[in-house]
Amino acid sequence: MATNTSAAAQPAGVSGATGVRDTPCAAGTWLFGSTADLLGDPLAAYLRARREHGDVVRFRAGPPGLRREIYGVFSAEGAQQVLATEAANFRKDNAIYEELRQALGNGLLTSQDEDYRRQRRLIQPLFTRRRVEGYAASVTAEATALADRWRTGPGATGGTVELVEEMHGFALRVVGRVLFGADVEQTTEVVRDSLPLLNERARARALAPVRLPGDWPTPANRRAARAQAALYALCDAIIDRRAGESRGQARPSGPEGGAEDLLTLLMRAENAEDGSLSRAELRDQVLIFLLAGHDTTATALTFALHLLARHPDEQRRVREELDGVLDGGRAPAAADVASLPRLTRVLKEAMRLFPPSPAVSRLAVADSAIGGRRVPAGAAVLVSQWVVHRHPAYWEDLERFDPERFTPEAEAGRPRYAYFPFGGGPRACIGQHFSTLHSVLSLATLLRAYEVADATDGGAIPLGAGITLLTKGPVPIRVRPRT
Repeated sequence: MATNTSAAAQPAGVSGATGVRDTPCAAGTWLFGSTADLLGDPLAAYLRARREHGDVVRFRAGPPGLRREIYGVFSAEGAQQVLATEAANFRKDNAIYEELRQALGNGLLTSQDEDYRRQRRLIQPLFTRRRVEGYAASVTAEATALADRWRTGPGATGGTVELVEEMHGFALRVVGRVLFGADVEQTTEVVRDSLPLLNERARARALAPVRLPGDWPTPANRRAARAQAALYALCDAIIDRRAGESRGQARPSGPEGGAEDLLTLLMRAENAEDGSLSRAELRDQVLIFLLAGHDTTATALTFALHLLARHPDEQRRVREELDGVLDGGRAPAAADVASLPRLTRVLKEAMRLFPPSPAVSRLAVADSAIGGRRVPAGAAVLVSQWVVHRHPAYWEDLERFDPERFTPEAEAGRPRYAYFPFGGGPRACIGQHFSTLHSVLSLATLLRAYEVADATDGGAIPLGAGITLLTKGPVPIRVRPRT
């Protein structure tokens, strides 16, 4: 295996540092630079740039006079520098987070500095391993309901399931149930119609060379305003009702017929240093959890099932593991996850090949050097999981599906940030344990009930990159009940 030779990270303020070289620029057109590549197929553009120019590459986007530069970082060492060791120098002050703040508020994903630290201190106790595992029954109940629905639908005839729509609807129901308990039925339709629109609009506006004011009455702005108003009204109504319940008007109905849902816990979160979350902060956290909590997990489930459908031998080995652990046909529980290492490795390999977040972005505060390349203050910096997860310095036979890459021995032999589907450093995803629990229990439930087979004739799945990984077409599988 090749060895990465990126230069050691250097401190901020390196404009005169010895050995720091200018960053190479990706090829593009004279007029628009790499704009067409970044808008049309950014994943391919990132891979090509690393292959042709190395681990740190500069992209130019937009016409002369309106041109912006984006510095792509494509190594594990560079990712660790940006996200962890020098995280204070790479902030969420860039266009994409500005757009997300406008659309979804100042929650954990978008807040910074003391706002972020205060929110994290208040919310972190709600995401301990013990607390998260308390939601396992909600996950398996929804997964069992999905399996039952397939049994009277496509599963009855060995028919086809379209995974993208199915997994997004399923994941949204799980996250809604964990967040809102008995109010889940009110959330799914509004969220399904509104969040993708705001997500895509934030990405498109962040890349646009000229951004029209968001309050101008353009058709796109009006659609976004309606979507945002629907989401805000939904969350406000549930928060208001829950506030009345907390004053004794009714007992909160949790996801397990009495267990407290996450909204109830958020409303009660308080400490002497930070006080509690305001009503607006509650809504902002709920919206961020709805977006990040269901979209990324749905992507992981979609591609884990897709890959198992294309690899029947691996599917058989997973099913043998499940049959050995889940004796008597019982539903999986949180305690079973540690006993399902093969299924967990399948999930990890699916998120390597199809990372739910294909890239994360930051803004450089001061001059710095990444991998011996100059990154100036004020530069937009993009760290790509899509590329690092395919870097030949860390992975052999890059596109091959091989869950054995994630045995403990194999993981110990790679740099920490050769694999980082949940980000890293002080801004690592607070919900990564819940996402893993959700994914493993859901896959266990479905694979105990069904055999899955590829329904694409081996064709490639067209992909795109927004805030999350996007599929540009269906991902079908055939499902057949196990005998």
